Amino acid sequence: MKTIAALTTGALLASIAQAQVVQWDIVKRQTGRPKFTRRQEGTFEEIITNEKLRGGYFASCQVGSPGQNLTLQLDTGSSDIWVPSSGASVCQTSSQNSGCTFGSFDESASDTFSVVSTNDFSISYVDGSHSRGDYVADTFEIGGAALKNMTMGLGLETDIPYGLVGVGYALNEAIVAGSGSTSEVYDNLPVLMQKEGLIATNAYSLWLNDLDASTGNILFGGIDMGKYKGELTRISIYKDSRTNAFTSFIVALTSLQAASSSGTDSLSSSEFPVHVVLDSGTTFSYLPTELAEQVWQEVGAGYNGDIGLPLLPCSMENSRGHFSFGFAGPGGPIISVTMDELVLPLTNGEAPTFQSGPYRGQDACQFGIQNFSSPPYLLGDTFLRSAYVVYDLVNNEIAIAPTDFNATTSNIVAFPSEGAQIPSATAAPNQSQATQSSSINTPSFDASNGFQSAAPQLPPAIDWSSMAIMGASMGLVMVGSGFFLLF
Repeated sequence: MKTIAALTTGALLASIAQAQVVQWDIVKRQTGRPKFTRRQEGTFEEIITNEKLRGGYFASCQVGSPGQNLTLQLDTGSSDIWVPSSGASVCQTSSQNSGCTFGSFDESASDTFSVVSTNDFSISYVDGSHSRGDYVADTFEIGGAALKNMTMGLGLETDIPYGLVGVGYALNEAIVAGSGSTSEVYDNLPVLMQKEGLIATNAYSLWLNDLDASTGNILFGGIDMGKYKGELTRISIYKDSRTNAFTSFIVALTSLQAASSSGTDSLSSSEFPVHVVLDSGTTFSYLPTELAEQVWQEVGAGYNGDIGLPLLPCSMENSRGHFSFGFAGPGGPIISVTMDELVLPLTNGEAPTFQSGPYRGQDACQFGIQNFSSPPYLLGDTFLRSAYVVYDLVNNEIAIAPTDFNATTSNIVAFPSEGAQIPSATAAPNQSQATQSSSINTPSFDASNGFQSAAPQLPPAIDWSSMAIMGASMGLVMVGSGFFLLF
């Protein structure tokens, strides 16, 4: 989750003697709170839920002693764990407020709670939502593996009704941005897991599976060779141009193609190579406007200024066209994203309908590729579901391969030591060419007919009478890494 401050500044292999991997499983949300399970010695599994409309992926955790159950959002784009205090106003239930339905933390009920620094935790998001309070330390449990004295933010004043588990670079912690000093860095979750011997090195892999999947996972300290197709390819993470430091997972997007039964188009942008952030805390993906508009034209999406979103018929989820994202220059990894991963409902109730234009009478959905006019550009869940991604925070590399949707096999390989390279991954061959500027050519849109039969000339009208709950449901969708729309 990228903040305002950041914008300015399984089973353990039998041959492994000590704990080397920790896995959280991702499943569809179920009624009631999932149970923690311990698998083999040194290996722990925890349920993470896929909140399709809320946006993001959520993990059931325990905080304090005795443990208090909270469900927190997993976020590769931020670096702090923070939890809402049970005393925060947002957690108080009323006729207008459902409270913190994913849980809150009562610090007075924990025997191991301590305050690290008062009033130093402060994180704000571009839409104005925020969380402020203290940095605290307490026991944090993930699937039965307890980390003592885990530093966390305690949201005493917040308008966000749930907390987060940030697993990004420690230099991206809110305290660093707030103080302007790297001396304030503390051991965040993946760093502490490595120091406590749960994993050999600061690295993890992410398998979100498809939009309607019942399973998926984040695996700390290893990769699962049963969850991707083909070969893993290593690509470089780039330093933040403003700080000249590694603070987020920035990689080079060097090509984007649209392909359907009617043809293939190479889309063009003056921004190529586009530096994009891989971020699980983002519901959608955000590309430079000129590139996003070409994507919309391919699929027949029309931008609706009333709600600030590109819209298209919900039936387009059945389109057989796809987009291929290429990284790190010629010969680099390519991830194809199909339309059923890119067409998302507008509401959690009955779909609104187009009232005019070529889609009149059809149900309206939102499109998962949206636009930003300037960096940072983001590849969120609408992209990440189609990729198996390994994050290596020691060697500053990403390994990526096409995901194996709904895979039923598992073949976990742990990193053997601190700083070891990503197992079974080879380096992209032409990364030096990823810094070269791209020529700009207007695509012929040959693929467009295969995606859809007609594209709107103007943003189509919406039947707003069907959208009484629009504000509530859209308010829970994340519009970029940390760009919550939390009304």
